[in-house]
Amino acid sequence: MTDTPDLILAGDLGGTNFRVAVFRADSEMNRLQYAKFRSADHRSLEEMVHLFLNQLPKGTILKAACFGVPGPNIAGVIHPTNLGWNIEINALPGLIGIPRVSVLNDLESTAYGLSKLRQTDFAVLQAGSGSTAGNQCVIAPGTGLGEAGLYWDGRRHTPWACEGGHADFSPTDELQHDLLEFLRREYGSVSFERVVSGIGIANIYRFLRDTGRGVEREEIAREMIAGDAASVIDRNAGSCPLCRSTMDIFVQALGTEASNMALKTMATGGVFLGGGISPKILPLLRRPIFLESFLNKGRLRNLLETMPVKVVLNDDAALLGSACHAVRMLE
Repeated sequence: MTDTPDLILAGDLGGTNFRVAVFRADSEMNRLQYAKFRSADHRSLEEMVHLFLNQLPKGTILKAACFGVPGPNIAGVIHPTNLGWNIEINALPGLIGIPRVSVLNDLESTAYGLSKLRQTDFAVLQAGSGSTAGNQCVIAPGTGLGEAGLYWDGRRHTPWACEGGHADFSPTDELQHDLLEFLRREYGSVSFERVVSGIGIANIYRFLRDTGRGVEREEIAREMIAGDAASVIDRNAGSCPLCRSTMDIFVQALGTEASNMALKTMATGGVFLGGGISPKILPLLRRPIFLESFLNKGRLRNLLETMPVKVVLNDDAALLGSACHAVRMLE
């Protein structure tokens, strides 16, 4: 008779959605139950967790939980980016009734999840040297812009969190310089997240429209009011010149910041584009504009050409990463 594997809870909190699931804490990491909630429809992380726990079979015992959350951990408290909540990490075991609870930065969770993905979960933009040995980095445009690094110790990768998406946006041409000045009048400080994110796509579109660099179509304006502006702009990029110009600037800026992160982390083991936007715009990322922007670092171009660049196609990477970390908590 074999022992029944322990069960763990894993969650991935984003500015738009919260994904949560129960996994078996064994080598197979089978997902048993899953749910998705709209983050903005709820008042706290624990509220959504309780809604999910109430769906589980009676008598389900969870030994540990781990959640990936956007935002820095400051003295045990996280203010999730783009949400108006506070998460007190030490209070979570009592609030949700699970003895061991850990909270990671959401991109740290994604970084942990990379090791659980298959080759088919990636789209290769640049093969580079082909080696995964060496430091790696992840850049993930979604509702906001997340970034993380993975340190290579000679045997395995260890993820670490950062808030690089909030570093200052740096224009690379006159048009982007004008974009910076436009956004500076509105925001004061302009981070890369103000450009390379879902919010950023809408910001670029407004800049081009309001400065007379493109003509807005009435039907697209109506769509944007009724739905997600970034999705509408991307969907119409093939037929609308204003939307196409918006996505071109977005892809250029994403390439620039991906190479910034790659150089700062010396990511010879790979640069990974995650988040909700990257897989949705894969045809745009395959065009020369992205790699040319990524490689445009003067004397360091040759170094960047050795780095594998891949798009993460599996949107459960962060959830898998949280599950992996929860299992480690039981070891």
